[in-house]
Amino acid sequence: MKIVVADDLPESALALLRAEPGWVIDARSGRPLTELARDLSDAHGLLVRSATKVTSDLLASAPHLRVVGRAGTGVDNIDMIAASGRGVLVVNAPGANSISVAEHACALMLSLARSVPAADRAMKDGKWEKKRFLGTELRGKTLGIAGLGRIGQEVASRARSFGMHVVAHDPFIASDIAAAMGVELITLDALFAASDFVSLHLPATSETRHLLNDERFARMKRGIRIINTARGELIDEAALRRAIESGIVAGAGLDVFNKEPPSDWALAGLPQVVATPHIAASTEEAQEQVGLDTAAAVRDFLRDGAVRNAVNFPAIQPDVLSRLQPWIRLADHLAAIVTQMGPARIEALGLRYYGALAENRAADVLASGAAASMLRPILSGGVSIVNARAVARERGIEIIETRSPRARDFTSLLSIKLHTSDGERWAEGTVFEPNSLRLVSVGGVAVEAPLAGTMLIIANDDQPGVIGEVGTILGRHGVNIASFALGRGHAGAIGVVNVDTHGSSKVALDAAVETIRRARGIREAWVITLPEAV
Repeated sequence: MKIVVADDLPESALALLRAEPGWVIDARSGRPLTELARDLSDAHGLLVRSATKVTSDLLASAPHLRVVGRAGTGVDNIDMIAASGRGVLVVNAPGANSISVAEHACALMLSLARSVPAADRAMKDGKWEKKRFLGTELRGKTLGIAGLGRIGQEVASRARSFGMHVVAHDPFIASDIAAAMGVELITLDALFAASDFVSLHLPATSETRHLLNDERFARMKRGIRIINTARGELIDEAALRRAIESGIVAGAGLDVFNKEPPSDWALAGLPQVVATPHIAASTEEAQEQVGLDTAAAVRDFLRDGAVRNAVNFPAIQPDVLSRLQPWIRLADHLAAIVTQMGPARIEALGLRYYGALAENRAADVLASGAAASMLRPILSGGVSIVNARAVARERGIEIIETRSPRARDFTSLLSIKLHTSDGERWAEGTVFEPNSLRLVSVGGVAVEAPLAGTMLIIANDDQPGVIGEVGTILGRHGVNIASFALGRGHAGAIGVVNVDTHGSSKVALDAAVETIRRARGIREAWVITLPEAV
């Protein structure tokens, strides 16, 4: 694997990546765009902060790229549509800087309440202006939080310790979660009308751009104080200045601006404004953790296929996704088996979820993993679990998902059927705790074998001497058998041989398989190479 690190990351994050055997880590910040594009031509991963712009052109220069890691929360500098279209997973570090940003929001709130920066400036000018700096307590005041995500929740927790009443607006959080935090969920207009302080924690989207404008300022509670540590685009800065000068807004604590650094310093220069240069997440602890979390997410995806903190991936709760990870790998491996059982035109991919797996509504993601595995041999690149469904749809391949509460012989079971121009191919598997993937049937014949590495699957007549002949041929070609499993059905037998490829070459294995196919009683033999990661 080759990983390009285009912006500065802590040494601990680079060390985490360099610890992987055989990985090449190209870590240089500030390189020209043409040089970065050249360096990405054979890269599998890219890590950036906010300085590097990951455009569609840059992505086009990286045909092998599988994941982009954004060391931070916002992904405004990444062309998400282009990344998803190319099957590139985008991950970030959404929780790593939550504490630092929340603490900074509280620092701005306290600074506004007690005029700390102005008082400090007066002291440095040799002025003792005690009567000028009459402040206000936070105790008993209402704090409105717009956006009750990780950071918003941390702010709410700290505000309640000050004795504040906390209300919030967030249409994407359950009311019972907010209630457990002692937070009342209300509409956005009601929040601005009721709050003494408002802290913004919303993403920058077309819907939230200039959310705070002249019209909304006119409806706010007079004397409100506004804190913004999220995105500058949330506030119409000219409208905020007018609201401050008219007395509607008593003060504002701003860490972010529409343009950074500002081209017009009039707003930041107002005495009612406490301004900082986008430093809410700039703590030693946050920067270290952001780098580590992002590097770990990139490493885990490239090494294990594990998806964490994905931005362009189905929204699944982290604990649910963690439990589904081995099943995603299972779907990938089963699809690899049926896809590699000979060339044919693929018409449809069917998945059936049995038992407890059928009750998990998030299991739909398994179809994306299976589709990516199915399409990988067909396409030269640009397909992953991120865009596999869309690519399959473009190629006229139907994906069919069904569920059955019937557990059959296992608590959960995944069945994958490939519909091709030459007929159906069928494989089933399950996951033994904790994360052992098992093949449990091929073509309707029950056979249990581990799913890993290189496998030889043999369809043969159920008659004496066949298995012995297979073992003899493999031994003659120097191919070592790691494990062997046999299943018997009405139509014949299925043998699954896990091959130890360390002691033999691919050429030797291919030669052995050709000989096996000519042996008495053998109907067909397939070499299956399972991917190391999803």
